[in-house]
Amino acid sequence: MLNKRTWVAILILGFLGQLAWGVENQFFNTYIFDEITPNPQPIAWMTAASAITATLASIFMGALSDRIRWRWGRKPFLLIGYLCWGVATALFPTSAFFTTISTMVFMAIMFDCIMTFFGSTANDSVFHAYVADITTVENRGKVMGVLEILTWVALLVVYGGAPILIEAKGYPFFFYLLGGLVFVLSLVANLLLKEPPLPKAPPTKSYLAQIADTFHWSTLRKQGDFFFLLIAIMLWGIAQQIFFPYLMTYINHSKGIDPNTDAGLVIFFAILIGGIATAYPLGLLIDRWGRKNVALIAIVGEMIGLIAFSFANNTITLILAGILWLWPISAWTIAIGAWTKDLFPEDKRGQFGGYVILFSVALTMTIGPMVGSRLITTFGIYEMIEGQMGYIPIPLIFQVAGFATLLAAIPLLLIRKKKPGIDRNLQEN
Repeated sequence: MLNKRTWVAILILGFLGQLAWGVENQFFNTYIFDEITPNPQPIAWMTAASAITATLASIFMGALSDRIRWRWGRKPFLLIGYLCWGVATALFPTSAFFTTISTMVFMAIMFDCIMTFFGSTANDSVFHAYVADITTVENRGKVMGVLEILTWVALLVVYGGAPILIEAKGYPFFFYLLGGLVFVLSLVANLLLKEPPLPKAPPTKSYLAQIADTFHWSTLRKQGDFFFLLIAIMLWGIAQQIFFPYLMTYINHSKGIDPNTDAGLVIFFAILIGGIATAYPLGLLIDRWGRKNVALIAIVGEMIGLIAFSFANNTITLILAGILWLWPISAWTIAIGAWTKDLFPEDKRGQFGGYVILFSVALTMTIGPMVGSRLITTFGIYEMIEGQMGYIPIPLIFQVAGFATLLAAIPLLLIRKKKPGIDRNLQEN
C-alpha cells in the first residue's frame, strides 16, 4: 500500500494536520492573550474544552469510521473532516468582533471546539487509523518517523513564519490563509489517496455495543499493555501541558525576546536540530531497539531539557536548551505512536485511536494547563500588559513539568516483557 501516490497523500495530510494543530495550540492562545485578555485562565478553559471535544469526536467518529469502513472506507471522513477543519480555522478570529470580553472568550472557545471536532475526526482518529491500516510492525516506526518530521516542519512554518505574518497582516489574515491552505491541499490529498483492502462484512455488534465493550473489565484485561501505555501517555502529556500553552508568552514576555526576530530564531533552530534532524534516525532506531527502550530514554532526556530551558536567559542558551527538550519529544512521539498502533485491534483502529486521544489530549489538556495557570497566577509576575493587568509566566512551570515527566516511566516499567516470536519490536531489549 505504500506506493508513491499514498506517500504523497499521507505526507500532505500529515503536514496539514500538524500545521493546523500547531496554530491551534499556540496562536489561538496568543490571539486571546493579545486581542481579548492577558489573563491565562481563558486559555486554560479553552484548552480543556478543546481537549474534551477532541476526545469525544475521536472515540465516537473513530468508531463510526470502523463500522462503515467495509462499505465506504475511511476517505469520506478524511475529506469532509479536513475541509470543515479549514473553514472552522478561518472563522476563529471573528470571536473578537463582539463587544464584551466574556462574550469574546465564549465565542473563541466555541469556534475552537468546532474546529477541534472536525480536526480530531479527520486527523487524530481516522488519519492515524488509516496509517495503521497501511503499515506493518516492521515499517511502522519508519513511517512514524517521517510523519514526525512533518510535525516539526509544520511547527517550524508556524512558529517561524506566523509571528512575522501576524505582525505584517494581522491575525484575521493569518487565520484566513491557514484555513484556505488546509481546505485546498486536503482536496488534492484525497484525490491521491487509495483505500487498503476493506473488510468484506459489516461488524456484528451494534455501534453503542462496540463502544461499551471497550469499558468492560474483560476487555481491559485483554488489553493490559495498552492500558498501561495509555497511563504513561497521560502522565507525559500532563507534564507537557503544564508549560506548552504558555511557551510563546514566556519567551516573548518573561525573557523579553522580540517575537518577530529572536523568538523566531529560538523556535527555528530548536525545531530544525532537535526535531527535524533527529526524527527519521529515531524512527529507524525505534524499529531496531524497540519502542519501550527509546521511550524511557526520552523521559529522562525531556526532564533534563526542561530544567535546562528554565535556566536559559538569552537567545543562544534558549536555542540550546530548546534542542535538549525537543529531541526527546520526537523520540517519545514516534515510539509511542508506533507502539499504540502495534496494539490496536485490527477491527477497531479508529475507535482505539480515540482512546489514545482520551488519554493524550482530554485528560492531559484539562489537568496540565490548569496546573500551569495556577503556578503562573500564584508565582508569576503581575503587571500591566497592553493596557490590562495580567500575569507573566515564570521558569517554575518548566521545572515542575520536567520532574512531572519522570512519572511516565512508572507505567512503562509495568508493561510485561513479551515472549520471543510474538512481536520483536515490543520486546524489552
